[in-house]
Amino acid sequence: MKAHVSEKKKKELILIKGLIEEYPVTGIMDMTNLPSVQLQKLRAKLRDILLVRLTKKRLIKIALEQLKEKKKNIEKLEDTFADCVPALIFTKESPFKLSKLLNQNKSSAPAKAGQIAPKEIIIPAGPTKFTPGPVIGELGQLGIKTSVEGGKIAITEDLPLVKQGEVISDKAADLLLKLGIEPMEIGLNLVSLHEKGVIYGRDVLTIDEEKYLNDIRLASNEAFTLAINCGYLTKETTPLVIKKAYLQSKTLAKKIEFSTSDDVKDDLVKVEREALKLKEKIPNYEEKKVESEKPVVEETTPEQPKEEKKVESEKPVVEETTPKKPKEETKEIQKVKEIVQEMTDTKIKEKEIKETKEKEKVPSAFELAEKKKNEKNEQEE
Repeated sequence: MKAHVSEKKKKELILIKGLIEEYPVTGIMDMTNLPSVQLQKLRAKLRDILLVRLTKKRLIKIALEQLKEKKKNIEKLEDTFADCVPALIFTKESPFKLSKLLNQNKSSAPAKAGQIAPKEIIIPAGPTKFTPGPVIGELGQLGIKTSVEGGKIAITEDLPLVKQGEVISDKAADLLLKLGIEPMEIGLNLVSLHEKGVIYGRDVLTIDEEKYLNDIRLASNEAFTLAINCGYLTKETTPLVIKKAYLQSKTLAKKIEFSTSDDVKDDLVKVEREALKLKEKIPNYEEKKVESEKPVVEETTPEQPKEEKKVESEKPVVEETTPKKPKEETKEIQKVKEIVQEMTDTKIKEKEIKETKEKEKVPSAFELAEKKKNEKNEQEE
């Protein structure tokens, strides 16, 4: 004998199936502890974006099972509302946009005994409005450390009072109410959403947008740096990779003393500076040379025949000291001459290269046209 099914339930099932097929996004919302007044306000506010359908859990399961051939993985929504009071929601918005919109329309509310903590409830450290009395004992029973500051009770350190998913006790609810902490959220609690065969859970839909954007920026910067270091060419990295290669090649050329067209000017400037430094030292050597030669001339003059022995004895000393300075002078002068000659040769080579390039330069179309025109004029004359 078949169980009797009312026409009302049959019509409701047909309606649910039609909505699931019509809307691209179907989801489950938890109606637990949601005041009816708050629900009506939210439904009116989000009417153009969201359709909420309150129906029996049994009918939802039957509708999802019957549509699993038409919509991929739609039946998996059943696994997400086992521990809640479900309601169906339908929308044409993106799942993430809808989740953000619902979170923005939530408001805080005091906790009641027996409710499930939606998140970890923490008692923060700091002063309270209570004066010393029985409240200290109540706080101590819950493991909260206190002290008296300025005639008021102060909580000395943060304390996790209720963990996420745990039932809130009578004492915890009473304390939270006294401290003015409202851990509960009143609003449409989204459980899961189905779109194009993919089930999005609450943990996936609730994301920190700022952290998400920062992660994308960090990944982009790291990828860009990696592409430059490994020489991976893209529209963005190519200019920097070329610049990096140019600087590295220039550094290598200087290290191995390899001259290039870019380094010639720098080399010439360096050589010129060295030449100027040596040139500044030359006059000092000339003065010393003159001073060192004077006593030798005086000693060898015929006006002092009596001191011949003394001159002869001093000659070896003069021969030992005087030849060293002319040798040093000769080396310095010779080095300057070599540097100047090298600079002259370099300039001559640059001039020859420039003249060769000008001779080999291919005339432009305009120049050829002018040349032909001039030749034609000469023939006519």
